[in-house]
Amino acid sequence: MSPPDAEAGPRTRPRRADAQRNRDLLLAAAKDVFTERGIDAPLDDIARRAGVGNATMYRHFPTRSDLIVAVYADEVAELCARGDELATTHGPREALFSWLAAFIAHVTSKKELALAIMDDRTGTRSTLFGQWHTAMHATAAALLTSAQQAAVVRADLDVAELLSLANGIALSGAPPQRLDRLLTLVREGVETGREGPAAQRVR
Repeated sequence: MSPPDAEAGPRTRPRRADAQRNRDLLLAAAKDVFTERGIDAPLDDIARRAGVGNATMYRHFPTRSDLIVAVYADEVAELCARGDELATTHGPREALFSWLAAFIAHVTSKKELALAIMDDRTGTRSTLFGQWHTAMHATAAALLTSAQQAAVVRADLDVAELLSLANGIALSGAPPQRLDRLLTLVREGVETGREGPAAQRVR
């Protein structure tokens, strides 16, 4: 399930192809520049990286906040689309845990971006995060249900518990190799029909 477009107001007609192309170029450039230089990087550098003029950038994203929201919304959409892709290309077990690894990477690497989304008196931040949470929750729930129907994970596990565990791993501050191990430990705790190294050591 993909999150709704974060831009305010319904559009009565789709964007022209050139306008959509420019917006896509700006989003891609913003992702790269924010990753390389942080969210306070000059917006002019983003326009230059995208190969468009400043006027074009400000027409699509009048403020830095608008651009940050659009970038984060696009990241969430990609994460949800990754879940849909995994569901069709992998077995239920691997689809679920591959997506959880992607979710952990998202939370870990996009934390600064998410924290930069400011609230206002209209409660926009809460509304947006509610939409994004719903989308990611729905993606995780679909993958978990599929894995439970295949009897490869515990039937009594619910999606809120699973995401809480994954979110805890992401926010632990552990290095990447430790994050992988923590997810493996969670996996061994919720899988059925297969013993992991921890269970084997008990014998």
